[in-house]
Amino acid sequence: MDVINELILQTVASPWLYAVLFAVTVIDGFFPPVPSETVLVAAAAVLASAGDVWALLPLGLVAALGAAVGDNIAFGLGRRLGTTRWSWMRRPRVVATFAHAERALSQRSAALILGARYIPVGRVAVNMSAGALRFPWRRFVPLSLVAGASWSALSLTIGLLAGSWVQEQPLVSAGVGVVVALALGVVIDRVAAARRRRAPVVQLAG
Repeated sequence: MDVINELILQTVASPWLYAVLFAVTVIDGFFPPVPSETVLVAAAAVLASAGDVWALLPLGLVAALGAAVGDNIAFGLGRRLGTTRWSWMRRPRVVATFAHAERALSQRSAALILGARYIPVGRVAVNMSAGALRFPWRRFVPLSLVAGASWSALSLTIGLLAGSWVQEQPLVSAGVGVVVALALGVVIDRVAAARRRRAPVVQLAG
């Protein structure tokens, strides 16, 4: 355990931490399987457990910037590929999904883009849809920056609380932070799924 703790501390203290964090947050913006939240929360928990709270500021800035860059890459991919490039995109259900996204973007674009940042697959779908549906990039950029900053702040808070709760145990604090982050992700996913199930009923009623 002591050896593992020491390895974690060395990794967090290394300047490569920021490069790795930036890379995973960028990639996660258009490839959801990359666990950027896990990396950020674990790193924040380790730093907080070691008492290096001020190091959370550059960590959060790097994560926020990487998240915004990744979201804009997804936006660019959506704009380049469009919504009819492949046959599966022309299926009735998919066409209806893009149509719903277009209406949602026109009515509540800020809430949709900001909210989707907390849903790994949802943020990719929304951002690609925004690009494909020609949502103005000059409006998307500031929204992606705000979304990245708020997501980073929440992840840092989870890591900070976990690190403060389990002091001088970097591995344990990282584990606690990751569990809390995963649990929060499950809750958000379920709430989003419930809203999607209710959406068709509201549209038909209208």
